[in-house]
Amino acid sequence: MAAPQTTPVQVPDVETVPATDRPWITIVHDDPVNLMTYVTWVFQKQFGYSHDKAQSLMLDVHNKGRAAVSSGARERMEYDASCLHGYGLWATVEQP
Repeated sequence: MAAPQTTPVQVPDVETVPATDRPWITIVHDDPVNLMTYVTWVFQKQFGYSHDKAQSLMLDVHNKGRAAVSSGARERMEYDASCLHGYGLWATVEQP
């Protein structure tokens, strides 16, 4: 009696973390209105960042056009974006 033939099982190419479990991010976009010192202050006030971290993020916004300023659950990132809108900043939420 011959042994049954087996074929290797192909593992589908899937992400290791389901999309629903990946963190969302809040992005602040550059604008021609707000002063750099004000944006730095907002990051310190809203997120409790040190002056150096807030300034680094502000420089990313200024030089690169955008920066991810927070990450986490979608609802929290929508809250963060809403708060940033209250400060007059242009913020969006996305999933990287």
